[in-house]
Amino acid sequence: MNTVKLLILCTALALAPAAQAERLKDLASIAGVRQNQLMGYGLVVGLDGSGDQTTQTPFTVQSVASMLQQMGVALPPGTTLQLKNVAAVMVTTSLPAFAQPGQQIDVTVSSMGNAKSLRGGTLLMTPLKGADGQVYGMAQGNVLVGGVGAQAPGGGAAVVVNHLSVGRISGGATVERAVPTTLGEGNQIRLELNNTDFATASRVVSAINDKYGAGVAYAQDGRTIRVTAPSSSDARVAFIGDLESLDVRPARQAAKVIMNARTGSVVMNQEVTLETCAISHGNLSVSVSADTQVSQPNALSGGQTVVAQQGNVDIKKDAGKVIMLRGGASLADVVKALNAIGASPQDLLAILQAMKAAGSLRAELEII
Repeated sequence: MNTVKLLILCTALALAPAAQAERLKDLASIAGVRQNQLMGYGLVVGLDGSGDQTTQTPFTVQSVASMLQQMGVALPPGTTLQLKNVAAVMVTTSLPAFAQPGQQIDVTVSSMGNAKSLRGGTLLMTPLKGADGQVYGMAQGNVLVGGVGAQAPGGGAAVVVNHLSVGRISGGATVERAVPTTLGEGNQIRLELNNTDFATASRVVSAINDKYGAGVAYAQDGRTIRVTAPSSSDARVAFIGDLESLDVRPARQAAKVIMNARTGSVVMNQEVTLETCAISHGNLSVSVSADTQVSQPNALSGGQTVVAQQGNVDIKKDAGKVIMLRGGASLADVVKALNAIGASPQDLLAILQAMKAAGSLRAELEII
């Protein structure tokens, strides 16, 4: 059996420095300044025989017939269209905040049926609607399907490696209607942290008040911060731009371990710690312990007694191979030792879940 490689990504472990200051715009957003998703149904024409098989996708034929009827072309009753150069697609995009009529935005075109490729096709005029059913944009243009060329084995013809059923049109949609956006309520704006954290919210309030004066900002909860802003639109925009550039040192995140059960990847942050435990799983035996070491200074030296914790990790497989890791008893040591003896992702997942259930894993465990 091949040894399963466990990818360990440890973000700032025990020796990592303290969190660096970040711009406020990376930690929070302005309430009301958001994108709006748009979607539309359309047709891509001009394909080189790689369109939908109309016998299996009747909605493509119905769409073509409806379009022709709107253009004054009446098909004889009972006509069966055998189309090869047409594909039914869904067109998606996001309407940026403050977008005005006439501006252009990119769109993504995705095949709905069984078309083999959208390469070389042209999207016909497609209305883009929001969640309220109103049309906010119109899309049309040539579909670009990206790809990477690779030489076939044996020096044969080139092979195109890409996803042919999805394409993109740069500037392919024109905004037809603007979404009203108000910067704040009255003389106040709301900052919304990307992640709820009471300590970070308190630090943001302190940083704003230190720069602009006491009482300018106050925390409504662990995520929302209200800030008094100028009343005029020009001064308010300048104030928000200056506010977003403010440096804030975020609070340290909660201990968290994320594991991908399919690939065996393990991601953890520097707050993860372990308590003494012993686990037996199949032919694996895991033992985590901590030794207390006391450093006593000499008499009259003026020093202080230092108590330190050193961790041991013992992992046995088939009672034959033993790996001893000394130092801090961290989860990284456990994962590395399991990887060294060829443990599978399922073994690691079971062990981490057992540690969490027993209270020995001092972190939130998330399985993806």
